[in-house]
Amino acid sequence: MTTLVAIAVAVVFLLLSGLHVYWAAGGPWGKTVSVPQRGAEPLFRPSRRATLAVAILLAAAAALVAARLGTSPGSPLDTLFLWAERGLSAIFALRAVGDFHWAGFFKRVRGTPFAKLDTWAYSPLCLLLSLACFYLALH
Repeated sequence: MTTLVAIAVAVVFLLLSGLHVYWAAGGPWGKTVSVPQRGAEPLFRPSRRATLAVAILLAAAAALVAARLGTSPGSPLDTLFLWAERGLSAIFALRAVGDFHWAGFFKRVRGTPFAKLDTWAYSPLCLLLSLACFYLALH
């Protein structure tokens, strides 16, 4: 079961990384609902460099999750990966909870296209990734 969860999490991270590379390259699909909005306007416009940085971090998370499958339990490298998975779990749990205003399950702004997708897709995905990384850190 651990192998299946790790592969699923790594694939999701790689897909998300690819989507960020697509946006950094100028791809328009999904871009208008990828950041919180104030009315019809995005709250901020991520730069190409920032979007690529997120893509690299997501790809690194995928590599980390996948690499742990090949380590011996209790080895120093395994312990490092365990702490990294705990960190990923915390990061995605915080994203799921959100900032209590624009993003996350407890956001106050709810009527925008981003907010709707955040409620039904982004925050649940972050919660699932958090739980999956926590599961991997336990096994």
